[in-house]
Amino acid sequence: MKSVLSIAAIASAASAAMFNGLSYNPKQLTTGECPTVDTVKDDLKVLSQYTNQVRLYSVNDCNQGEPVLRAMEGTNWKVQLGLWVSDVEDVYKKDRDELIRLAGVFDFKKQVSAVIVGNESIYRKEQNSAQMAAKVKEVKAALTKIGLGSIPVTVSETWPYYDKTLIDAVDYANVHAFPFWEGTKIEDAQDKMFEHIYNLQSLAGSKKVVVGETGWPDAGGNYEDAVPSRDNEHRYMKEFICRAQLEKIEYIWFSAFDEAWKPVTNASDVETHWGILKGDKTPKFPSPMYDCSGFVPNSKPSDDESSELSEDDSDSSSGASGSGSHGSNHNSSYHSGHEQGSIGDDSDEESEKNGASEDEDNESESSGTWSLKSTTVPAAAVILAAAAFF
Repeated sequence: MKSVLSIAAIASAASAAMFNGLSYNPKQLTTGECPTVDTVKDDLKVLSQYTNQVRLYSVNDCNQGEPVLRAMEGTNWKVQLGLWVSDVEDVYKKDRDELIRLAGVFDFKKQVSAVIVGNESIYRKEQNSAQMAAKVKEVKAALTKIGLGSIPVTVSETWPYYDKTLIDAVDYANVHAFPFWEGTKIEDAQDKMFEHIYNLQSLAGSKKVVVGETGWPDAGGNYEDAVPSRDNEHRYMKEFICRAQLEKIEYIWFSAFDEAWKPVTNASDVETHWGILKGDKTPKFPSPMYDCSGFVPNSKPSDDESSELSEDDSDSSSGASGSGSHGSNHNSSYHSGHEQGSIGDDSDEESEKNGASEDEDNESESSGTWSLKSTTVPAAAVILAAAAFF
């Protein structure tokens, strides 16, 4: 009986502070060298304590897709596979072709929870909504042709640029938003984030809204009223995740590790400080990383208030090409360029564009419903996933 209780206690603890998923770049943390199956296994061994789902930004750059999928074979890990989209069409085509090649080698139905076409490509003004919608349809058709049409396909984009054209094309809306890059005080960050979620939910109608990236840095320079610190990262983590859990909003947290190889020449010197784990792969926070017991979220706005907020977001979006707007995100492109890797790494350094993010188990059923939640996997399965790498 004691052993049963112990297992139950471990499973409960594991599920109590699990992340739906983490943004993950499998390159070597200090040098940026390309990954191998063994280096990915080492990473997954560490990350298995916190999630069983990661998001990649490109399957072709640095050959990221194959070692990650190979390392996940025989485990309960899930991966959201990204295709990089820039203003160079060949970059997208190479990622698309590599995706289809990998689909013939690995068990996508078991391992792949979503395919994400592009990462803030519209924000960077490298594509428009119609172009991205066409790419989503193309990828969806290619997957359907090989029997993988049940895998959801989406676009990752910042909140001002997620419009009806994109929503009509995707299986779910995958939105990026970073209150830090809007210069928001930590006390107001929770409400700022959920403003954007509610407004997009209103626009998306029956389609699910998933947070594709959000987070808070623990070091670097202030950005207007936003202060990077360990305490603020922890506070935003708890407030966002606990509220998201209550409201059944799925998310990918940005990010898994601090990555020393990333450039630090951006406006706020925070690019290498977004991980839940330090560069040596040790945790920044004690376990559990967050505790939602007793958490009381701020009140959700009424329908009238939501309408007013939606108008505010619309105003911010319409002015997004200018500079100096308080609601802007001047540095969204830093994640966009540096997550993918060598292709276009520094194309937007020192950018002062406006946007809305920093620059972060597909179970198809007969009803047509599905979920990206890693927490839908039993805690015991998470423990087994961890054991696969010990």
